[in-house]
Amino acid sequence: MIHVSSAPVESDSWQSILANCVSDPKTLLQRLALDPKLLDAAHAASREFALRVPEPYLSRMRKGDPDDPLLRQVLPLGEELVAQPGYVLDPLGEQHSNARPGIIHKYHGRLLLLVSGGCAINCRYCFRRHFPYADNNLSTAEWDQALDYIRADSSIREVIYSGGDPLAANDRRLTWLTREIAAIEHVRRLRVHTRLPVVIPQRVTPELLDALCGTRLPVTMVLHCNHANELDAEMATAIMRLKSAGITLLNQAVLLKGVNDRLEDQINLSEALGDHGVIPYYLHVLDAVRGAHHFHVDDAQACTLVGQMLTRLPGFLVPRLVREQAGQPSKLPLPVSPRAAGAMPDE
Repeated sequence: MIHVSSAPVESDSWQSILANCVSDPKTLLQRLALDPKLLDAAHAASREFALRVPEPYLSRMRKGDPDDPLLRQVLPLGEELVAQPGYVLDPLGEQHSNARPGIIHKYHGRLLLLVSGGCAINCRYCFRRHFPYADNNLSTAEWDQALDYIRADSSIREVIYSGGDPLAANDRRLTWLTREIAAIEHVRRLRVHTRLPVVIPQRVTPELLDALCGTRLPVTMVLHCNHANELDAEMATAIMRLKSAGITLLNQAVLLKGVNDRLEDQINLSEALGDHGVIPYYLHVLDAVRGAHHFHVDDAQACTLVGQMLTRLPGFLVPRLVREQAGQPSKLPLPVSPRAAGAMPDE
């Protein structure tokens, strides 16, 4: 496999890597030796939703391959600008669940804290690509109000750090927030949803581990890895550090046409995650966000795909196929059967 660069990035701080992401489509195409004919569409689509790719993630892409599965997740395309029926700005109705700045409260017993509106990478299928992060950029007083909201609702058992990407926040903010939450007696668990250890593994530092751990709360981190090619040696090191700190690691992925919609893609991803002690948790069908229709995989294909996985993998390495739907009290499992995938009854 030919990579863009073999230059080491270990010496760079995660903050430096985050600040110096590739944001110019021309630079991306040149670095990957791709056809300049892609540039006009990439510029047009990036004006709607900016291009953002960190160097460690870029270094894993195959040079000269416009179909590289990592590139396809980040390359702006003209298809994003074509209106599609049913594809909307807020497919999950989250703005109606935005209980107060910084909080999304959709499900009983748990809520999301939007710790940071920033992301290390702009995935083109992101269901929050149109979310009003500017309205959820909290002042100190607003953070206190968000914590008061949690304190006042004894039904909240779990707080989930989300964003953007919560690990784009600095360690001082994370330390303060984690300890404030741990002091709320009815909160029993802390969960962190993040893609940063995947795209910038250098983010997993001793300071981060100290910020998240060391309280009474058990910590679960849900990574967002879509393809086995995202699991390189640096990410493996980050995973080892997280596990050594006692953090439970799960993964959720999105089923994406042209990225991971083949059986071998999904098997390789689950096997790679399992090799590193990460449990596949959810496989989401695509949220119908405006600009992402070209990633759509229909439900029948998705169900067949996961049914086939059941015949090839142990059950703990098969993620639950789910859809998130506005107004529903939970994520909705899609029906999957190994028989539908062609297995014999006694298998």
